[in-house]
Amino acid sequence: MSFPTDRARRLRRTAALRRLVEQTRLHPADFVLPLFVKEGLVEPRDVVSMPGVQQHSLDSLRTVAGEAVAAGVGGLIVFGIPEHKDATGTQADAEDGIVQQALRALKGDIGDETVLMADLCLCEYTDHGHCGPLTTDRSTVDNDVTLMRYASVARAQVEAGADVVAPSGMMDGQVGVIRDAIDAAGYADRAILAYASKYSSAFYGPFRDAAESAPSFGDRRTYQMNPANGDEALREVFADLDQGADAVMVKPAGAYLDVIARVSDLVDVPVAAYQVSGEYAMIEAAAAQGWIERERAITESVTSIKRAGAQTILTYWATELALSLR
Repeated sequence: MSFPTDRARRLRRTAALRRLVEQTRLHPADFVLPLFVKEGLVEPRDVVSMPGVQQHSLDSLRTVAGEAVAAGVGGLIVFGIPEHKDATGTQADAEDGIVQQALRALKGDIGDETVLMADLCLCEYTDHGHCGPLTTDRSTVDNDVTLMRYASVARAQVEAGADVVAPSGMMDGQVGVIRDAIDAAGYADRAILAYASKYSSAFYGPFRDAAESAPSFGDRRTYQMNPANGDEALREVFADLDQGADAVMVKPAGAYLDVIARVSDLVDVPVAAYQVSGEYAMIEAAAAQGWIERERAITESVTSIKRAGAQTILTYWATELALSLR
């Protein structure tokens, strides 16, 4: 049919009609809330570059986690900032490390009401801010030495209560080493959400304030992906799946919707996407100036991520979105 018989506007006439034929629907369980816990804090501390986001004490972490669970979010992912940092990030797998403390506390509070995830990287724990121990000439991260550290961190995280470990360092072989380590430790039932396609992005800036993880020299381009490459993302995804990943992630989300769509079309595991700190900060900053409608922009941004093919969305608006949907 053609105009005037065919009129697409008929199905847009009322809110009820638009809702009836809506093709992409959001649900509270789609969202995972990233949380920052800092050792030594007695009260939460605002992250200036991310209005509404805080570094938490253990007590305030438990409070906001409880609020997120009550709102119905699908998961929580914990990032830790230790008081002491060193060249190899020893606090990342310490039994009394801040993330292990947080995981035990949260698991005791929420049990299996939501999925408890732990980001697995060393950038928050090393005194140089890179994602693993450095080579002898300190020029870049030593891939294979870092794998041994990741294996130890993964064991510590699942022992502390993580349902899912999420390796984000982009080291070659990281998923296979972690899978072997947690299986050997008796945790073959714990899942791995691989940051499979993590790009070296300008949109991470505010996160580095929140996680205190900015590199002290250079950048992460030797291990994170080139933003110009799409096919390479598929290579990384399939490598992680071959090594035992249970789900895969694309990060960032908004500038990489094409990558999300390509990955979701080709794999038969859940696909996640991380709406990163810069995406969050830009919307909040523009809304604060009155340049955009905040709530509509938030909803539109996450809808586009789900429409592209992501089943799970890591977003700092997780609790707010879940509440609005309920």
